[in-house]
Amino acid sequence: MAKKTNTPVTPKKPQPSVVAPAPAVANNEPVRDTLIPAWLYDFRIQAIIVALLAFILYCNTFQHEYALDDTIVIVKNEYVHEGFKGVDDILTKDAFDSYYRQFNSSNQLSGGRYRPLSIVTFAIEQQFFGAVPPEKVDSVLERGMSYEMKAPAEQQFLRHMHIRHVFNVLWYMLCVVVLLYFFRYITFRNNHIMAFIAAILFTAHPIHTEVVANVKSRDEIMSLILICGTFIYAFRYYEKKHKSQLVLAMVCLFLAFLAKEYAITMILLIPLAFYLFNEFTIAQCFMATLPYLAVVAAYLKVRFSIVAPMNESSDNDLLNNPYANADKAEQTATKISTSLNYIKLLIFPHPLSSDYSYNTIPYKRFSHPQVWASLLIHGYLFRQLFVFFRKRHVLAFALAIYLLNLLIVCNLIFNIGGTMGERLIFHSSVGFCMAVAWFLYKGMEKIKPAATGRLALLGVVVLLTIAYGFKTIDRNQYWKNDETLFGEDIKTTPNSVLVNSNVASSFINMAEAEKDTVKKFQALREGVKYYNKVLEIHPTFVSGFMNRGVAYLKLGIPDSARYNYDMARKLYPNYPKLYEVYYNLGVCYYLSGRIVEAIGIWQEVMKMEPKYVLAQQSINTAQMQLMQMQQQAAAAQQPPPKQ
Repeated sequence: MAKKTNTPVTPKKPQPSVVAPAPAVANNEPVRDTLIPAWLYDFRIQAIIVALLAFILYCNTFQHEYALDDTIVIVKNEYVHEGFKGVDDILTKDAFDSYYRQFNSSNQLSGGRYRPLSIVTFAIEQQFFGAVPPEKVDSVLERGMSYEMKAPAEQQFLRHMHIRHVFNVLWYMLCVVVLLYFFRYITFRNNHIMAFIAAILFTAHPIHTEVVANVKSRDEIMSLILICGTFIYAFRYYEKKHKSQLVLAMVCLFLAFLAKEYAITMILLIPLAFYLFNEFTIAQCFMATLPYLAVVAAYLKVRFSIVAPMNESSDNDLLNNPYANADKAEQTATKISTSLNYIKLLIFPHPLSSDYSYNTIPYKRFSHPQVWASLLIHGYLFRQLFVFFRKRHVLAFALAIYLLNLLIVCNLIFNIGGTMGERLIFHSSVGFCMAVAWFLYKGMEKIKPAATGRLALLGVVVLLTIAYGFKTIDRNQYWKNDETLFGEDIKTTPNSVLVNSNVASSFINMAEAEKDTVKKFQALREGVKYYNKVLEIHPTFVSGFMNRGVAYLKLGIPDSARYNYDMARKLYPNYPKLYEVYYNLGVCYYLSGRIVEAIGIWQEVMKMEPKYVLAQQSINTAQMQLMQMQQQAAAAQQPPPKQ
């Protein structure tokens, strides 16, 4: 047993406990979670994942044809068909100039549409496909595209559309990679996992199917790429102090304007980004923005020198101004309530539709609860924007991206010529995905133990991606062409004038290709039924009368055809090649044995177009036949000669 000593023990001073230093958070040194594999932080790995995800989700569009506005921007655009020779016209004219001229019209949309960049890419593609000589473009435009593609030239055009769809997916893959870099380099520079989650959610979100699956919407993709490029080079300029970076930022901004008008939001987003992420003072933010204001001024000067004023009659056209039949209070209330639909589709993207035009969204008054719900929700979002702004919080930027881009398309400030559209929320969805990524990651941090939190985050992101992915792939299939698209969307938007009109047209086109007489007439009657609904909703719809007249003509009912043609002529006297329409009406009367009516119609045709030789020849032939018939009738009435 050890002896006990009496040696006094000097008490020691208490030592301060050793605290591990917090990890340094520098701009270029993001925090890394040791529970997350190190390789997942690598930009190249993340870029490969989001690009591959985009490819997997949209590769089922490679065999698609053309749909919706592809007809206006590509199929019926003479400048695109000319290839390189058409680029000068594309850069110096309204985006829809070619289409308007073919209908003897002018600019029908408020503010015009000057978005040449994506259309230039279509012309470049056409050059390599085989540009059409300018003298032969008219025949290409007039040929049109039938329901059943049999002609070699039409088959070739569809093959070209397949390739354009491939290019669209490649552009989208580039877009999500650039967006990922933008998140990592600027908004989530201290948390690359958060940046990765935001990029994945954006890539997979089904609301983007219209942008990727509809070739015309390449302008949305290019716009976002160039806006991200503007931010990246603007921040690099202050990081590296190379003037070349500033020049690149300004070039990107100007090109972003040429892609689409969303770049106007950069007037506020650029200084906001410097304030939040580089901690500039308000004065520094203003000075940093001055070079970009010069770009805005240059763009506006170019735009106003090119875009023609709107055709005054177009403001009363419900397809160009869906609020034409509403009073001022109804217009404002409906626009406010419609903005709430975007939040709903971002949170729960079902059902989706290619069209929300008149009469899809009923007019609302301020007594409607959705109007006040929209005011309260958007008012709260604006309030939180300022709250987070004072804290220099990343959510301020997410809210600013969402709300500023929404203001561009909600009709309250600018008349966009429609109620809403899924493609129109493409840029705003960046802010939505940023906010969701932030809340998911912060929610994970509150779950203990930490490993369980990381697993929960992985599970939620994977489940969201799978759910989004299934919806995206399923929705893509309907974008194959107008027939598949509107045949599906009539279920979602049964009161849309445009959707009903396109469904009716598809039946008429089907009848054109159908050889069985019974099925042909059945398809024509279905087309008439849908056009009846169209004209019930929109009684002054010129194309509705004209196309219903075509259906009656094919059914061999010339009187009904004439009524519809006369209505279309009354509403739109300058309808292109109206004389040809009436000439065919005369042929229908002639084949029905009503020669006098046929001659009367052809005489009207000669008044419309005195140089239309075919009408005069038909009159001569019909008059000779009528004379012979009269002679034969007179001879038949003569008593037989006496024997």
